[in-house]
Amino acid sequence: MTVNVAAPQSAPIRETVVPAPAGAARHVPRLRWGIGVLLGCGVLVNYFDRINLSVAAPQLKHAFTLTDGQLGWLFSGFFWSYALMQIPTGMILDRFGVTKTNRCSTLIWSMISASTAFMSGFAGIFGARILLGAAEAPGFPASAKATGYWFPRQERSLATSIFDAGAKFSNVIGVPIVALVVVNFGWRFGFVVTASLSFLYFLMFFFFYRDPSKHPRLSSEEREYIRAGGAAVEGPAASGGMVMLGHLLRNRKLWGLTIGFAAYGYSFYLFLTWLPNYLVQTMHMSILKSAGFAAVPWACATVADLVVGGWLIDHLITKGYDDTRVRKTVLVSGMLLGLAVFGATLTADPVWAIVWISIALSGLAAAAPVGWSIPSLIAPKGATGTISGIMNFLNNMMGAVAPIATGYIVGATHSFTDAFLVAGIVLIIGILSYVFLLGKLTPIPDPRN
Repeated sequence: MTVNVAAPQSAPIRETVVPAPAGAARHVPRLRWGIGVLLGCGVLVNYFDRINLSVAAPQLKHAFTLTDGQLGWLFSGFFWSYALMQIPTGMILDRFGVTKTNRCSTLIWSMISASTAFMSGFAGIFGARILLGAAEAPGFPASAKATGYWFPRQERSLATSIFDAGAKFSNVIGVPIVALVVVNFGWRFGFVVTASLSFLYFLMFFFFYRDPSKHPRLSSEEREYIRAGGAAVEGPAASGGMVMLGHLLRNRKLWGLTIGFAAYGYSFYLFLTWLPNYLVQTMHMSILKSAGFAAVPWACATVADLVVGGWLIDHLITKGYDDTRVRKTVLVSGMLLGLAVFGATLTADPVWAIVWISIALSGLAAAAPVGWSIPSLIAPKGATGTISGIMNFLNNMMGAVAPIATGYIVGATHSFTDAFLVAGIVLIIGILSYVFLLGKLTPIPDPRN
């Protein structure tokens, strides 16, 4: 189904938002974009800790005599705890705020990441990955909540795409860097390097991030520009965390967002965890060569994330096009392009396989920042973290299911064909959810109303 973009409108898109003048951003300081880049660096480093295991998998498989099924469990270990912690983490974020929660999270995940280098065998590595997932759980919901505080609606998509693109760009630079370290110094040093980068980010976040109301460098002009553009209101929900959670879980709009984003997550995490191994096993490449090939679709995804999922959406909304139709058009079109994964099942040529995977990941990447911008657009006051947590819970349950399912499918068939077909079917379910359940991107009423 195609969602058409409506003609430009002269009236404001939402009555509750006072849009800033088109040229206002040129007359105020731009501290908010520095905050956006800081959040993007956090997601980038966060994903280094996720991809290091994928790159090291061939060495781990040989060192500990692991099966494809066991590799699938190792790939998924992170996502079980990460997913299960999403809703509690979202509620913690809404109660204690981004600053305190993310400081604790980044410090703990840095230490756990380093500990992985000293593990021996399947059980130790699996346990470390479970702990790492729990520690990194606030990453994306915190970035979504902070972006809602720091950016007006007409800049929200580009700001969101900055941190979301970090997840894709990590594969462009992270996979080759970790591959070089793993090949030359062994898999343990790969974890040491990524842990060091995580601790460096902890220091950056500790010294530079504050919410807008407490940031000493935020000028009054920029503060007013952010507020007038419809930034999320700081502070906890007046109705209480459990009341808000129950209210949200009964809302159809939330489930349309959550099911659609979970479908995106299945394909995303399949490629995140299995793409290097797919190139080594199916296309018979070395670890270093597979790292180079794997970087291509992720580079395309990074560009699509920033240009289409970020800049283009904000540009169209600033021009007066309908907010909901613009975002949903990109959301659905991107998911449809994700179905290009079917093309990879029809070729044994590594170049063509990368072309099809690049198209699929680019479409998914364009849709992803739209998905992440929606919680701050539809949330009642103080509920952005909770909505982000619910959405990311099912998304990362797919991150747990996809690697295991792929491992068993590949182990049984000795081919990735059926694994890619399953990913395409899941995407179709997500597209239907976005089209028929999500509805207009207006705030969910507060439980008290």
